[in-house]
Amino acid sequence: MADLLIVPGELDEANAFVRAYHRHHPPVVGHKFSLAVVNDAATVVGVAIIGRPVSRMMDDGWTLEVTRCCTDGTKNAASALYGAARRATFALGYRRLVTYTLQSESGISLRAAGWRLLGEVRGRSWSCVSRPRVDKHPLQGKIRWEVTA
Repeated sequence: MADLLIVPGELDEANAFVRAYHRHHPPVVGHKFSLAVVNDAATVVGVAIIGRPVSRMMDDGWTLEVTRCCTDGTKNAASALYGAARRATFALGYRRLVTYTLQSESGISLRAAGWRLLGEVRGRSWSCVSRPRVDKHPLQGKIRWEVTA
């Protein structure tokens, strides 16, 4: 089995990886920090982008969200990223880290990294009459996960 190493990442590099490999989401606009996981050959095999919560109701100053976690399929890369995101978030003084998966995704990487399932969140469009938007994300229900300090 190849050894994996977590390294700091830049948003533009993480977004390029997301653009190339993510199954259903585009790159993000901003972040608090990004991480990458590299293999023995120093090739990036996954990235995690961590930022303020997308939901303004969760943006309490103590919570961050993994807004993107994306790998090329390398075994254990996603679990390594979720674990590293947790450690970095708490080291920075935040108390809670959340993320979401589609209902069709197992969440096994999150479980392996010590996250707990909170429950289902209704999928919906962000578009409304006062602020019409084009939906670029799946509208199906999602599962919310969290880790707390």
